[in-house]
This record gives sequence, structure tokens and C-alpha cells, in this order.
Amino acid sequence: MNRRSFLATGAALAATPAAMAASRQPSDKRFGMHFAPHFGMFRAHAGDDPVEQLKFAADVGFTAWEDNNMMGRTMEDQERIATAMAELDMRMGVFVLNPTTAWGSTFSRNDEADRDTFINEVKAGIEVAERVNAKWMTVVLGKREPNFDIGYQTAYAVDQLRAAATLLEPKGLVMVLEPLNPRNHPSMLLAKMSHAFEICRAVNSDSCKILCDLYHQQVTEGDLIENARRSWSEIGYFQIGDNPGRNEPTTGEVNYLKVFEFIKSQGFTGILGMEHGNSKSGIEGEEAVIAAYRACDPA
Repeated sequence: MNRRSFLATGAALAATPAAMAASRQPSDKRFGMHFAPHFGMFRAHAGDDPVEQLKFAADVGFTAWEDNNMMGRTMEDQERIATAMAELDMRMGVFVLNPTTAWGSTFSRNDEADRDTFINEVKAGIEVAERVNAKWMTVVLGKREPNFDIGYQTAYAVDQLRAAATLLEPKGLVMVLEPLNPRNHPSMLLAKMSHAFEICRAVNSDSCKILCDLYHQQVTEGDLIENARRSWSEIGYFQIGDNPGRNEPTTGEVNYLKVFEFIKSQGFTGILGMEHGNSKSGIEGEEAVIAAYRACDPA
């Protein structure tokens, strides 16, 4: 069975995933940057099996993958995914490290129980990262505490992150802090790149960097290239999504070709996660995603 082609005929649009896989032709061109799709993005082509989705993505040129929900998968599924990615020569991107502490005031109120819960998440995340050959893990710093100044809350978060960094550093692992936009996620402690930069500088560890989600930052403050330039030394990972709509590049207002050209010009060789939806459904939508990344790939 040859998984490597796009559907060429209208009749194939109604075919089963197995029949569709047999009708595709090989693509020998890998993307020049490590764009990372996620599970579900190519389900219409590849079906529900996660390994088949990985194979399809590799066949059409993608060299990386990310999975926010990796911590919630069984050990068997984690190992199966990791084995497939190694065979396909794909790099593993982020998964969410702290699903329990991400949405309360758990970094802002200097609470010992919050710190203990987070440290336990970090320990569990290290095991998952080693199992799936991951390096980067997303950390969301939760909500602001309404009862005292943001400066204190920032310092409390720094203390908590320093404790985590001491566990990650010997393993060569990196937590990447994700600022979230206040329109979709009101009252979060971390929204702006400048604040993330301040926190990472204070933690002062190679195991604590910024996840620059370009969708969130376009909504929050724009000026994507300049903000990335100013915080470059602390950025460890990027995620992508156009605005409005949070779909693939070319569907909104962001000039992603220029943004990717800048990122490449800085010597970035890491992963850019495709944390967005498809602007159209089905086969057509998946092919539109692939075409959009071809159009914006600075290679």
C-alpha cells in the first residue's frame, strides 16, 4: 500500500481511508522547517489510527509532530507512537506538562500544595518525555491571583519554576512557558512576551524557555517579529495559527511567509507546532493545510 500521494479524482473523495491511501503518489520534498501537525489534523486522509496519521504526515513532507494530550495516553500508546516516529525520522514536539495546575491560581499565590502538585507533574512529565523522545513540554502558568500585586505573583511563579528546572536540567529537558491571549483566556498570569521574557530571565535556566504561540501573540499584542526579536534568547519553541479563526496560515491577517523567514534567519532549527484547526473540513481541508505550509515554507 502506497500512502504517499494526494487524491487525484473526484471519485476518491468518497473512498475509505485504505482506498485513499492506495491512490496517493509519493512526495519526495520534505518541508524546510520542522512544522509539527497534531493528531486529528489528517484524519480524513489517514483514518483514526495515530500511527497511520504519522505515516501520512511524513509521506507528505512533515518532519515533526506534537501532541498536547500525550500525558493522558497509555504507556502502550506512548511507546507505539514513539516507535513509529523513530522509524519515520520525525521529531517529537511539545506535550502539556501540567494539565492539573494550568488553570487555577497555582503559580500566583505562593501555596505549598500547589508547588507540590506541580513538581509531581514535572516528575511524571520527565518519564513521559523520556518514553516518547521529547525535549520540550508546555507549561501554562495559570490564573492571576486577584488579591495582590502582579510583582509578587511573578516572583512566586519564578520560585516554583526554579524548583522544576532543577529536575529538568540533568535530563536536558525544557519546559516552555506559553503566554495565552486575554480574549480567549481571560485573567491568566502570563499573556505577553515581555512578561514571559522577564520570568525566564529570572529563572535563569536552559530548562525554562518561552513557547511563542504566534496566534496568541497576534491577538494579544501583534508586532510578532519585533517581539520575537527582543525575546529571542529565551524562545525555545513556536506554535502557529492565523487570526482571525485560528486556522492554517494564509487564512487570516498574519504574513506567515515573512514571519517564518525571520525565524529561519535567526538560525532556528527547532519545532513549530501547528496548533490550529483546518479552515475547511475533510480531504479538501487537509490538502489546503498542506498547500498553505508549502506556500509559506521559506526553504
